[in-house]
Amino acid sequence: MLLSEDEIKPALLQLTNWKLANNCITKTYIFITFLAVLKFMNEVATVAELMQHHPEWCNVYNKLEVKLTTHDAGGVTQKDIELAKKMDEIARSNSFFN
Repeated sequence: MLLSEDEIKPALLQLTNWKLANNCITKTYIFITFLAVLKFMNEVATVAELMQHHPEWCNVYNKLEVKLTTHDAGGVTQKDIELAKKMDEIARSNSFFN
């Protein structure tokens, strides 16, 4: 089910540095190395596959830009919020940024 902007905004407050833009929630991660980005992406890919909900992302060296949206719903759903939470958990549980 598509979330309204009034539903998305409080959910974003519980996430770390995610923003609402163009029917997506977005975040840019900056890692210590290119290999750290790849490790993070691999861990997220496993979770995303289990959820059957996949991020749009673009990686250049140590920078990863992420967009989450549910295409068949036409915007942000609870699936996007849940995947963002899981991505933040993975980021916090590893030494990608030290």
